[in-house]
Amino acid sequence: MTDHRPDSLSRRDLIARSAFGALPLLGLPTADPTSDGTPQPPRSARPPRTRDYVVEASAALVYRNGAPQVIENASVRVRNNEIVEVREGRIAGAMARINATGQLLLPGLISGHTHAASGSPTRGLIEGGRSYQRPIELLEALPDDLLDDITAYNVAELLRSGCTTHVEMSLSLKQAQSYVRVARRWHVRGFPGGMVPGTARLFPIWRRTNDAVLTASVPDTMLEIDANRVFALSVNGAEDGLIRPMMTPHATDTHTPDTMRAVIAAARALGNGIHTHLAQGAGEARVTQRLYGQSPAQWLESLGAFDGPFFGAHMTGATAADWAIMQRHGGVYAHCPSGGGAGNSSGSQPYPEALAAGVRTNVGIDTHSNDYIENLKLAVICGRARARLMNGATGSTLPLPSVQQAVYGATHVAADGLRRPDLGRIAVGAKADLCTIDVSGLLVGSGAVGPEPLNNLLYASGLAVRHVITQGYVQLYDGQLVVDDEARITARGAAAVQQIWAQLTQEGWFRG
Repeated sequence: MTDHRPDSLSRRDLIARSAFGALPLLGLPTADPTSDGTPQPPRSARPPRTRDYVVEASAALVYRNGAPQVIENASVRVRNNEIVEVREGRIAGAMARINATGQLLLPGLISGHTHAASGSPTRGLIEGGRSYQRPIELLEALPDDLLDDITAYNVAELLRSGCTTHVEMSLSLKQAQSYVRVARRWHVRGFPGGMVPGTARLFPIWRRTNDAVLTASVPDTMLEIDANRVFALSVNGAEDGLIRPMMTPHATDTHTPDTMRAVIAAARALGNGIHTHLAQGAGEARVTQRLYGQSPAQWLESLGAFDGPFFGAHMTGATAADWAIMQRHGGVYAHCPSGGGAGNSSGSQPYPEALAAGVRTNVGIDTHSNDYIENLKLAVICGRARARLMNGATGSTLPLPSVQQAVYGATHVAADGLRRPDLGRIAVGAKADLCTIDVSGLLVGSGAVGPEPLNNLLYASGLAVRHVITQGYVQLYDGQLVVDDEARITARGAAAVQQIWAQLTQEGWFRG
């Protein structure tokens, strides 16, 4: 009688029983196997020296026949900026290889809403209910070198979590300039802009008690718009097209028709679209209705704001008309589940409503948390909770968001909203923006890559990301940042943010 106990099986049989042949099982030699049991060389300690190499992963989300699909044992060849070959199985040849055994290969993830420099200065300070206002005012006051240190720390975090493309609303022109300096050093793909009004002027206008404040702000806002336009034009297309600035008005309730028309004209000159906070809450909706007789999206549509790419964040105060306008124009809703800080109200933003309305829907970082994988997970978990509660309370039939929808929103859906069919896809001719995530190891997987590896992202975080590549440039290799000295970035980011904390302590802010 044949003995069917595991210890009687051959190495090849054991690997065949491990889904995708992802990892060696306990007790077996440590060389990484392919699906047919052939040992592979150990992982290289260094990334490839040229932009001509193959990424070999146990599974990949590829784009075929107009739709994403997961394939096993994927090989993707990168040459310079682009993907030149995608197949199941090994690509023959003597080129360099990146070993992603046990990992899921995804297109580089796209965040539709970031404020890159503002994460670490506020993190751990606002979760108990304090406002982020004072920390970001102090951030704005830093000299450029210290601001760049904080920007670098936060951009490094975004890369560390697989986020290769940032639709970036820096909180001022000064911060946008800092973001671009860092992004250009590290080959980051960014669609940056300085928020108008910027941090230094925003709060008195936004939290005004009468509209005379808004009217009086117009001349200085016009100057800000023009300064942002001039800077954006100066860097548009920089770094072989990696930098594509957008115009980034704060929101509809901090602008007048004249200032918003100036924003729209600048966006048309740039050609990359508009990125804004849209219908952030009932207050913004009331202001635009009172001033202009329209909802936020209706007012923007009447001015021509949807002529190009359009990203709108939060939309907690959106009306049915707002959703219909976004859907009609192909605008992207950026849902930011940790936007108000971990555990605050942003997780209850209308993610299921956006999906139900057929709006292109993306998961955005916003700020405070730069862990993109964690935010994907929060979007799904909080979105499903919201849908169940809403459906139970009102009899609605909102969909329960899935991790597949979240990943699609972070890849080809956001890319289509940017009008960039060469992004967000693993396909021949697409830009070589890629990330790999360990979905087989402890706490995330089961020792091998499972048959539905996207689901394992619900147990992952940014620390499970192993490799990150933008336009062929390797930025993270085997979990280590390689475009700069990670320890130096951390130390300098810490020293700069500690200056903000010291000022807050001196002001008695922590006693408030």
